[in-house]
Parts: sequence; C-alpha cells; structure tokens
Amino acid sequence: MDGTSGTSGAGGSADGDTDHGANHGTDGGADHSADGGADETWRRHWGRPEDALARVAEVLRTPRPDLLRQLSAVLDTLVPHTALAQLSGVCTFSPSLGYGPPELTGAIGALDLSRLAERAAGTTAAGRPWQGEAELAGHSRPVVVTATSPGNGHGAVLVLVRADTGPVASGALAVLQQLWDLVIAHSDHRATDAAPAQTATSRASANARARAIAEFTGTHSAALSAILAPLRSADLDDATARRSATELAVTALLELRQGAELDRALSEKPAAEAFARMVRELRPLLRHTRVQLDVVPPAEADRSLPADAAHTARDAVRAAVLLMLEQEKPTRLHVSWQFTADGLLRAVVRGDGLGLLTAEALTVHRTADRITALGGRHGVEAVPGWGTTVTVDLPLALPEPVPTTTADPLDGLHPREREVLDQLARGRRNRDIAAALHISESTVKFHVANILAKLDVASRGEAAALAHRAGLPHGPVGLHAAS
Repeated sequence: MDGTSGTSGAGGSADGDTDHGANHGTDGGADHSADGGADETWRRHWGRPEDALARVAEVLRTPRPDLLRQLSAVLDTLVPHTALAQLSGVCTFSPSLGYGPPELTGAIGALDLSRLAERAAGTTAAGRPWQGEAELAGHSRPVVVTATSPGNGHGAVLVLVRADTGPVASGALAVLQQLWDLVIAHSDHRATDAAPAQTATSRASANARARAIAEFTGTHSAALSAILAPLRSADLDDATARRSATELAVTALLELRQGAELDRALSEKPAAEAFARMVRELRPLLRHTRVQLDVVPPAEADRSLPADAAHTARDAVRAAVLLMLEQEKPTRLHVSWQFTADGLLRAVVRGDGLGLLTAEALTVHRTADRITALGGRHGVEAVPGWGTTVTVDLPLALPEPVPTTTADPLDGLHPREREVLDQLARGRRNRDIAAALHISESTVKFHVANILAKLDVASRGEAAALAHRAGLPHGPVGLHAAS
C-alpha cells in the first residue's frame, strides 16, 4: 500500500460524533475534522480534480485479477486500511474476494460480508458509506462499508478493515462512495460486454465453483447429520449436553444452506428481472423512431438462469434490434424469451421489415462468438418483403469440463485425509497416526473410513497400494505394522 497514507482513519463528521455504532453522513459538504492532519492527508491526494481523476483512471485501467490490489493501494490514501473485501453480483464466478493479510482475508467469507451489508443497509441504501465495529475473523474490528447497485441488479459491497478506531472524515467517505460506484459500473459493463473467451472462462469457473460447493455442502451435511444421530438418541442420559450439541449442529447446517443460497443469488439472475432490464435498455433505442415494440416475458418469471446466459441473451437481443433498425426498416418488433423443454433459454426477435438480414449479421457485434462460447446457437430466418426472425438458444445447464490430464485418484481427499493416508501408507497403526498428527484415535478411524469410501477400496492395504502408486508416502517409510 502507499506509504504516504499518514495517520490512519483520523478525522470526523461535523458534529464530532465518534460512536462507531452510529452512521456518519457523507453529504460532501464542509468537513470539520477533529484531526486536521488526517483531513489534510486525504485532501492532499484527492483535493484537486485532476489528481482524483488520475487515481480513478489507475483503478479502471487495471486488469480484473489485479483490481483489488490496485484499489487497495489507491484507497489507502483516502481511507487507510489493513485489508479490504468485496461481495459482488457483477462477477458471477468469484463474488467474494479479498486483499490483505491472508490470515484475515482468508477468514472473511461471503456470509460475513452479506451480514455486514445487511447491518449497514440503512445507510448504504441512501448512498452513504457506513462505519462502525464488526466481528470479523474472530475479533471486533473497525470497518467502513460502502455499497452500490449497478443497473438495478445485485448490489456490490466493499468492506475496508481499518487499524484505527477514529471516525473517517465525511468528505473522504463521499469520495469513497463515488469511486466505488464508478468501479462497479465499469465492472458491470465488462461483465455485460465480455469477450467470448472471457464468457467461456466465466462459465467454466462457475462450473468448478458449483462442484466445490456441492462437495463442501454434502461432506459437512453428512458429518453433522452423523453427529446429530447419537445426540438425539434416547439412550443418552445427559439431556443438557445433548440439547446444546444438537442446537450447535443445527445452526451449522442452517449456515451451510444459507451459504449455498447466497452463492446461488450471486451467480444466477431471476428471469423476470433480467428480461425487464433488457426491455429498459431497448426503449432508448426506439425513442426517436416510429417502431412499435411488443415484448413477451418468460412464462416462468420466478425461474433463475445463469448470469452469463442472461447477459448474453440481453446482448444478442440488443444486437438483433440494432441490426434490424439499420437494415430492415421495421415498423414493429416483437421480442420474447421462453424456456424450452430441452433446457434452453430461447430469445426471439421478430421484425416486419424488408426481410434481407443475413445469417452472418450477428458476427458484426461479436455476439455470435459469445453465443458459441456458452455452447449456444443462433439462426436468422429472412423472408423478403415479409420480415426477419432472429432466434438465439442458450443452454441453462453448466457444461461438463473437458479433462486435459489424467485425474489424480487422490484429488477427492481433503488435506487432513491425505495426511492420514500418507501415514497409513507408511504402515502405521491408528494409535501412531493419532500421535503423529496430534488428533484423537477416533478421529483417525473417521478419516480412514472416509478415505476407503472415497478411494472405493475395501481395505487399508488397498488404500496404501493406491497411495504408493500416486507417489505417497513422502519421506522415509517406517516399519510399523498396520492395525
């Protein structure tokens, strides 16, 4: 981060309120900070319009993988912080990201950011950042939360974790809000108008993420269900312990489900919402024409569809409408979306123009490449004198990834299970494995049972043989007899 950031987080609002549980306004008016040094620090970097615009340009020019790093460096001169994290519906395959010390950012999940966004909703909905104390990574920390909603879609939340507990100057918060609005608007355009290669990468990443979430949810749900079974048994006489443990396990299950629902909300779009946004984008194109627009939304309005499919369908319809306005001279356009029985989103644009549009027309806007990247197809049916119909079919299911190398048979094991298998491949007994890994012997038995099931083998010997073929164990092999 920029080493010229000065004293962290000093400054305050006009009324001098220093209670972090309160919300500090960002009306952009005069800023009477309690600490003139901190006020001078951010104004020195952001006070002149040309300096502020140059810093915004630095962020917007940054490639997506380095965006948070650059944003952190730029914001450190405005709101000094130790880490930042974002939760965004703009990015459909990595909605939760962080930058800063791994021990801090690695412990901040999407649920933490979602709950913090809900807590700050009253202030951020009014277009002002919220500052206060929040429980993150096991400690109460001073934070600044700002949010924005691009294109009436899912909101994007930025959380700055600060080292200083003093209030941030209201003027600095106002600049922070405007900068975050610009960053997300720019990211939204990137997502909407992504190149075909980026669209394909987005879908492949979403596929991998969906698999990881499914495995994570299944594994933990099975483990927690196993815990609940004996705790609910009538054979146990310690009712208080049983009740407490049951409540903890049920809470964990609910959090898992909440996490899955949050991820789905960020990576999918309601069909009705996506269609309505498309219609809003089409109306300005027809404002100064005499063309009548008829729209038919999908019948299953509550159904969700992948965000990249929604983006591509909107882009394809917009491109088709522009082409018809330029080449077909229609008086009436009919636009519809529907879900087909074979799992497709079908977007249709029909015009009553000249009927001369060619099948290659959509390549002008690279729209055809984006459709192909998602495994979709498009067709143009033109009848001279009667009009043209453009049909786009996009698959709703994630495509299966194409394996590029032979899969490692141990890929399905968690890190701790690999450690247990490494010890097992050395011929060690459960008791010795427990001592080596500093876990209980019953935990070792639990891991061994999971290993046998995941490797689809019947005995410890078969598991050890499979481990040896995969390159385990690491280091010298002991002479212990297996139990």
